[in-house]
Amino acid sequence: MNDTVRGTAEMAAAMAILGTIGWFVVMSGQPIMDVVFWRCAFGAATLFVVCASLGLLRNRLSLRVLALAALGGAAIVVNWVLLFSAFSRASISIATAVYNTQPFMLVGFGALLFAERLTLSKLTWLAIAFAGMVLIVEAAPDAGEVGTNYVAGILMALAAAFFWAVAAIVTKKLRGTPPHLIALIQVCVGVVMLAPFADLSHPPADPWTWATLATLGVVHTGLVYILLYGGIQKLPTYLQGSLSFIYPVVAILVDVIAFGHRLHLSQIVGAALILIAAAGMNLGWSLWRSKVPA
Repeated sequence: MNDTVRGTAEMAAAMAILGTIGWFVVMSGQPIMDVVFWRCAFGAATLFVVCASLGLLRNRLSLRVLALAALGGAAIVVNWVLLFSAFSRASISIATAVYNTQPFMLVGFGALLFAERLTLSKLTWLAIAFAGMVLIVEAAPDAGEVGTNYVAGILMALAAAFFWAVAAIVTKKLRGTPPHLIALIQVCVGVVMLAPFADLSHPPADPWTWATLATLGVVHTGLVYILLYGGIQKLPTYLQGSLSFIYPVVAILVDVIAFGHRLHLSQIVGAALILIAAAGMNLGWSLWRSKVPA
């Protein structure tokens, strides 16, 4: 099996697993702070074993690297809290679709912080994604049997995408640092951040809840990081961008099959516009012909 085939399989598996995360969050029946705390705790234990087996714990990290990794970890944890909170308000499907505005957050950061040029193609994809957002927001709050406070759920998903972009910008500054080690630092930061807010005095009493929480940490965090970084190291950028859309597609299917959430036509069109625009941004599609030089 060559590297491209293996990398494709690894990243596709990671994205498919991530697409089921909403089901485990909802079925755990736990407060969101508790869910994210235990995800970080089980994820930290898993990644500690992985990093130890790879000899990464012997790496000496500078204070700058530790500080940046911790900052990225704080952003990742806030991102998880907001996204998981959005599931019960706007449905897994809608929250996931809105969450995929991440590429536009990165473009905004690039323009504001690094003076990157906004091309006509990027602005067009941004306009298409915005049109999709308008269609979703204007849908009736009870459309598709969504949860309470629909608009708040959409805003939480947007905020989650913002913090994901913050974490991505910070992680770019950590080139050369083993990714599994960065992930370990990030989830350890999550444990410390959320310990004061999680209800640790009344832990879950039944095996089912523990199983869902352990799965979120071991599988959706530890295993997914291993598969994701393994795939990223083997694949060109365009393939990474293509495979990343397995995640929202699986999440929408899980929402429909497991919870019976049916989206109205305007929501389907809005979600499709966001995902198509995000694909266009990630894969560098152009809607405009470049002028042929004379």
